[in-house]
Amino acid sequence: MSEAIVCLRDLKRSFEQGGTRIDVLRGVNLDIMPGEIVALLGPSGSGKSTMLQAVGLLEGGFEGGIAIAGEEAEKMPPDQRTRMRREHLGFVYQFHHLLPDFSATENVVMPQMVAGTPEGAAVDRAQSLLTSLGLGHRLTHRPSQLSGGEQQRVAVARALANRPTLVLADEPTGNLDETTSDTVLGQFLELVRGEGSAALVATHNERLAARMDRIVRLHDGVLV
Repeated sequence: MSEAIVCLRDLKRSFEQGGTRIDVLRGVNLDIMPGEIVALLGPSGSGKSTMLQAVGLLEGGFEGGIAIAGEEAEKMPPDQRTRMRREHLGFVYQFHHLLPDFSATENVVMPQMVAGTPEGAAVDRAQSLLTSLGLGHRLTHRPSQLSGGEQQRVAVARALANRPTLVLADEPTGNLDETTSDTVLGQFLELVRGEGSAALVATHNERLAARMDRIVRLHDGVLV
């Protein structure tokens, strides 16, 4: 069996609020295997986003172990965390966060250029991803010219642009109507599987979670 691409061991995160300690994560343990798509279920406020921030190396203050692609990441200095995010991680959020002054293609090209991909290859990759998501006729359109579902598909293409080991998605269709949500999620899952990436997808939607390989539930700060 392949080794886990993500290993979380006794992951904890607490916050101080008004002099009160709030334990959001109380000891999370999770392995994600290469190519596996895992749904992270839990109600709003259960700590799903906090857990994704930990796995995404987006902030400190966590206790416990975080290993990604065989590297112990929780104590890495900022420059190494940046390298890990660039080389191994892709992110999709509830809101697309596209750059408004740039086309769909340019939004997907930029993270590749940052990673050192030559411009021609980056454009080819961007256009291939967008076309696979049904946006071949929208390559030169800016975000304001795209529907909500189209904007989120561009965000999905951007997340996969650098062929990440793991895609982290935080309510990736939570801002869309049900029909569009079903379509975008289906395209997201197909693309992630086709690329061979693993994914951890936070959602509160049981129906959408059922389409993934495995479901884990965050309750009272631990996975059940």
